[in-house]
Amino acid sequence: MVFNFALPDIGEGVAEGEIIKWMAKEGEAVKEDQPLVEVMTDKVNVQIPAPRTGRVSKVLVKEGETAKVGQVIMIIDDGSGPSPASAPSPQAVPPPAAPPAQQPSAPAPHMSAPAAPATRRLARELGVEIDTVKGSGPGGRVTDDDVRRASASPVAATVSVQKAPPPAAADGSREEVVPLRGIRRTIADRMLKASLTAAQVTHVDEADMTELVLLRETFKGIAQKRGVHLTYLPFVIKALVPALKEFPYVNASLDEAAGNIVLKKYYNIGIATDTEQGLVVPVVKDADKKDIFELAGEIEKLADKARRGLLSLEEVRGSTFTITNVGAIGGLFATPIINLPEVAILGLHKITKRPVVRDDKVEVRDTTYLSLTFDHRVIDGAYAARFTSRVIETLQDTKKLLTEVL
Repeated sequence: MVFNFALPDIGEGVAEGEIIKWMAKEGEAVKEDQPLVEVMTDKVNVQIPAPRTGRVSKVLVKEGETAKVGQVIMIIDDGSGPSPASAPSPQAVPPPAAPPAQQPSAPAPHMSAPAAPATRRLARELGVEIDTVKGSGPGGRVTDDDVRRASASPVAATVSVQKAPPPAAADGSREEVVPLRGIRRTIADRMLKASLTAAQVTHVDEADMTELVLLRETFKGIAQKRGVHLTYLPFVIKALVPALKEFPYVNASLDEAAGNIVLKKYYNIGIATDTEQGLVVPVVKDADKKDIFELAGEIEKLADKARRGLLSLEEVRGSTFTITNVGAIGGLFATPIINLPEVAILGLHKITKRPVVRDDKVEVRDTTYLSLTFDHRVIDGAYAARFTSRVIETLQDTKKLLTEVL
C-alpha cells in the first residue's frame, strides 16, 4: 500500500520549504522516524523523519526544488498492498487528449508507457499524452522530467525524449557552475526584495570607544569566571535599548498591506552571523531584560548553533532590530541592507586607534564607525541621526553605560 508523504506543517506560519537533501533514494528501505529529508525554510535547516516504515517508491520533489506545505514530496510503499511500480491497469491510463490545433496532423506513434501514478497525474495536469512519451527511466519508465520536457516541446516528445546532458562549463575547466540554492538563494531573494521595497539610506557617524575598551577589560575576568566570552556586542546592545525606547520608530516594522507602522515595545535584537552556508540572523529575545553576561552567553550559544546549522525556527524569528558586526574582519565602514520587515539595521566596524582632536589637542583614541541603514519611508534623516547620536552618547559615557549593562 502506498503512502503519500506530504511536506508537514513545520509551524510558525511556514508556507513552503526548499528540499536540501534526501537521506533515502528511490528503491531504498526506510524505517519510521529515521531522518528522511532536510528542508530549508527561513534560513533554518530542519530534518523531517520518515512517517512510516517502507520502501521509497518515488521522489516527487528534487533537491534544490521548493515544495508547499501539504504538497506530496515522496511516495512510500509499506509493502501491505500492490507495488506502485507495477504497471497500472488500462483503466488507469487517461484517454488520449485531442492534439492542439497548432500541432501537425500526422498521428504520433503509440507506445506502451509504464509510469508511476504521480507521473501520470502530472501528465494529466500538463496536458501530455503519456502513452506517446518514450521514457528514460529504468525499463523505459516515464519519469517526471520526461513529462515536463514533453510539455515544453510536445512535437519532439512524441518521437523521442532523452535525458538532457548536464550543462557544460562555459570555458572548460576555468569556470564552475554552482547551483543557487539553500540559504544562498534565500539570502538572494531577501536582499533583492529589501533593495526593491525599502527606500534605504545609510547614515554614518564616529564613536570614541576608548572608555568602552577599558570597561570591557574590567569585566572580562568576571565573564570568564561565568564561562562566557565577553565581546563588545553585549555593550552595544545595552546602549541600543535606551535609544530604541527614545526613538520608537527605529524599533518598528511597516505593514504595507494595512498601511500601518507597527511600533514594537519589546526589544528582540537580530545578530547577523557569518557561517559557511551564508549569512544567518539568530535573535536575542528581550535584550532589555538581560545583563551583559547573559547577553554574551546567549550570543555565543546562538552563533555556535548557527555555524553548525542547528538553529530552530523560533531562534531566527521575531527580531525588531538587527546588528551586523564586521569589526573582526576589518574595513572602514559598510552600508548594510535592512532585514525586512524591520526598518533599520546598525553596522558595527573595526575599533582602531586614530588621532582625535579633544580640547584643541590631538590625542590617540580607540574609535569606530557606526553605519545605520534606515527605511526613509518610515524614518527621516534627522530622526536617524539623532538616534545614532543617542547610541554613541551612551557608548562614550561610562556612567550611563554602567546603568544599562548590569
